[in-house]
Amino acid sequence: MSGLLITLIIIAVVIIWVVAIYNGLIRLRTNRENAFADIDVQLKQRHDLVPQLVGAVRGYMEHEAETLKAVTHARVAAENASSVNDKIRAEKQLDVALKGLNVQVEAYPNLKANENFMQLQNELSDIENKLAAVRRFFNSATKELNISVQKFPNVIFAGMFGFKQEPMFDVGDTQRVEMDQAPDIKF
Repeated sequence: MSGLLITLIIIAVVIIWVVAIYNGLIRLRTNRENAFADIDVQLKQRHDLVPQLVGAVRGYMEHEAETLKAVTHARVAAENASSVNDKIRAEKQLDVALKGLNVQVEAYPNLKANENFMQLQNELSDIENKLAAVRRFFNSATKELNISVQKFPNVIFAGMFGFKQEPMFDVGDTQRVEMDQAPDIKF
């Protein structure tokens, strides 16, 4: 009788232990999803602002149509992305396109003096700062989930429950190459 009781207690402890691991992984995955929802809010504001910015620039930059098309296509792709990982990839493309737009704008001093453009540029800058903050929070939540999925004993059960390492929201390879190069400073 006491052997059966000890066996039942051991089985109950193991079940409670596995449930605790599962619930911890669920909590971390939910934190990551919540963090991405915060990013989504900022991305929506950014996506709403981009057409206004492109419209303000279009009159000054008619012959720079490729740059404007790249921004527009990247915005559409970002809005149509469905999964978190697809959105991350699409947003990286939009970041690159917006940087290209900013480089082109430098050649138009009258555009930089336009009040409407400056207001849109300030709003975009504000959104980009907010995006940076929520991306840091998202990456922190992703890091916690990834560590939990990899550490022992969670690693034993994580795969069985469908948990895996998730990608961070980073700058991407293209921008990383640009960041590794020294800036070209002209006086």
